[in-house]
Amino acid sequence: MHSIYARVNNVSATISTIVMVLLGAMALSSFVFNPHPTGSLEVTSVKVFAGETRRYPHRRQEYAFVTFNITADLSSLFNWNTKQLFVYLEAEYTNAKGVRNEVVFWDRIVRRKEDAVMAVSGKNKYPFRDVSAKFKGSTAANYTLKYNLMPFVGILTYGEAARVMGPIEFPLARERVE
Repeated sequence: MHSIYARVNNVSATISTIVMVLLGAMALSSFVFNPHPTGSLEVTSVKVFAGETRRYPHRRQEYAFVTFNITADLSSLFNWNTKQLFVYLEAEYTNAKGVRNEVVFWDRIVRRKEDAVMAVSGKNKYPFRDVSAKFKGSTAANYTLKYNLMPFVGILTYGEAARVMGPIEFPLARERVE
């Protein structure tokens, strides 16, 4: 009465249903987990230099160079469902034209719990510049250490690990001496 194809179909449908229920339970169980990452962020200096752009060598552009110290313990974010963390340092400010900007100028990917305890001192990894070519007239920037938790199963989770206590002003631009 039942052919071999019908039996294989029933078995595979049952197995796929069980796998989907397990994956759904795994995704829902990560909401029970409540991490508390700790950290501190200190911006030691912000310098602005005027220079030429790479694409248009005769146009002037201001570049900000930020020196910072990060100490963070993000190991509480790691559990059985954590694939990796994307940790990034962000500056948030409003330029002279009234446009709100969020600029990422340093990042790191953390794949193991042992690497989640960080002590980093450094400068920005990426060019920090404004679209309007000048930082003059911009509001003071708020600096934040943020993370993006990427699970094996489930939705991405965003959060904040540390923040500078007050906004930091952009100094006037100087000519870069090479």
